[in-house]
Amino acid sequence: MEERWSTEHVLSLAPDAPSQKAAGKLSAPAPWSGTGTDGTALWGECKGSGRTPYRTAIELATPAYQCSCPSRKFPCKHALGLLLLWSGTPAAVPAAEPADWVAEWLKSRQDRAEKRAEKQADPETARRRAARVAAGAAELRLRLADRVRHGLADQSTAGPWEEVAARMVDAQASGLATKVRELDALPQERLLEEYAMLHLLATAATRMEELPAELAATVQTRVGYTVEAAEVLAAGPTVRDRWLVLGSRDTADERLTTRRVWLRGAKTGRQALLLAFGRPGQAPALALPTGHLVEAELAYYPGAHPLRATLGERYGAPEPGPAGPPAGLTVAEAVAGYGTAVADDPWLESRPTVLGDVVPVHAPDGWFLTDGHHTVPVRASAVPEAALWRLAAVSTGRPLTVFGEYGHQGFAPVTAWSAGRHPVGLTNP
Repeated sequence: MEERWSTEHVLSLAPDAPSQKAAGKLSAPAPWSGTGTDGTALWGECKGSGRTPYRTAIELATPAYQCSCPSRKFPCKHALGLLLLWSGTPAAVPAAEPADWVAEWLKSRQDRAEKRAEKQADPETARRRAARVAAGAAELRLRLADRVRHGLADQSTAGPWEEVAARMVDAQASGLATKVRELDALPQERLLEEYAMLHLLATAATRMEELPAELAATVQTRVGYTVEAAEVLAAGPTVRDRWLVLGSRDTADERLTTRRVWLRGAKTGRQALLLAFGRPGQAPALALPTGHLVEAELAYYPGAHPLRATLGERYGAPEPGPAGPPAGLTVAEAVAGYGTAVADDPWLESRPTVLGDVVPVHAPDGWFLTDGHHTVPVRASAVPEAALWRLAAVSTGRPLTVFGEYGHQGFAPVTAWSAGRHPVGLTNP
């Protein structure tokens, strides 16, 4: 039986509140004709202000959208309205074979995906890229050594790093380019540390064939190699579990909105990070409610400290999770766990962590979480100040369970549980 998305899931895809409102007006059968679904795609024609109805199609797996309307929002109100119709009134979107215009769009998407896969699988293409990445990494090592040789305080010969970042882009090492761009914004006291870690990564990128397979995969990811989710699922193995949604966080820049969703397996205890992306004005497709359980298969991306995963087959809709908070660690256990993870992946900035029985404390020099024995600073730059006061209000001086990311810069809270209450999100408005 086909799994219908919930209304909450559909509305989470909307780029803004006006799009949600407009979609609601198109969620009834009246404006639609020629609707249908084959289980992998939806389509229909929506009556608009002109004589010709707008043709709307949605590929569900990605998801991907196409509409003949002139809207620059993505997905547009017609795509959202069709999804709401399919979700709330299944009989209005009957099973059918795709119309010609839908089949043509789906085939064009499949053809493009196959061409990308063929290009990535070509050994000569892979060899040329590896050579370019190694050459770019070698140049970066020289640039870093030159800056250190002149002294970090000597700015007379040090220009902005943008030129070097552009060279890394040319070398197809986008991950190195991102790290290089961040150097210009760093305070003086952190420069040597970041130079050292970046030099280590560049060195590893020039000696990839000498590294253990898991560490080589980690270096490739951090340098900028990407692996398609379909490839990860096909390579396997997959892990089936009932996954508790610990929390989510959206971050955005001028190019992309990134949604991070953290899970913990009820049986395996494994943690996983799911990533979803949206273009400007487009919400990421993935929407899983915090505190719910999702029975599904996950496949982990390769690496020395596997965490990122891709979502495979789901077995039913998300269900409410346990009444109480998840099991948590002491602050000392969290610090030790991060240390173990860094031994596997030296560039690991932070790892998902649940702290149990901690109290938020506001001091003149910032926010802290304490379990009565040890204290960890809160990385306030990762969460709005209002959310930290909300955390304090939820606590009212009593211990909480708090999920977030712990690393060398402190703890970034994402979700909080107090006794007998639902989880409270601390990141997104």
